[in-house]
Amino acid sequence: MKKAFLALAGVAFLAGLYSFAPGTEKKAPASLTVSTEKSRIDWVGAKKSDFHTGYFPIKSGTVTVDGGKLTGGKFVIDLANLKVTDAGGGDRLTGHLKTPDFFDVAKFGEATYEITGVTYTSESTADISGNLNIKGTNVPVKFQAQIRNLDEKGGFFAQAFFSVDRTTFGVNYGIGMVAKDVELAIHIFAK
Repeated sequence: MKKAFLALAGVAFLAGLYSFAPGTEKKAPASLTVSTEKSRIDWVGAKKSDFHTGYFPIKSGTVTVDGGKLTGGKFVIDLANLKVTDAGGGDRLTGHLKTPDFFDVAKFGEATYEITGVTYTSESTADISGNLNIKGTNVPVKFQAQIRNLDEKGGFFAQAFFSVDRTTFGVNYGIGMVAKDVELAIHIFAK
């Protein structure tokens, strides 16, 4: 009888302690809005005798954060307002990049990228998988990103550096003279 009483008292004690424990309610994923003023995609395109630099503004976007980790996102890239930043390219190259030879911005003024998977390889490095849509062509694109800051209250900042083959999107102008691979540097800020 004494053992039964002690066992019952022990269960009552643990139940009492558990009732005062903080809840373990899971928070819903947070959606952070991309800062269009600070975020952009820098590019470098090469040809046999030279190279050109510029950037695409980010028109809009969101990143999804869950449990202190990036879990998703979607971005609209403003092709119609692309900028050439090197002196050798100028307005002439800007105009040419907007024609059907390259981005055909009269028909396709925007591109999109949607994250379909995020795999962290370290505390601040993640492999990002997603779909990039340029000129109506949807292509899977995977790259490694450096998550520089991720704080649901303070904001998000990440960078990635990689190249894409422009011909997979039907951008075939100047093959043999203009490199197929375009180097990209992505800078995403969100709050």
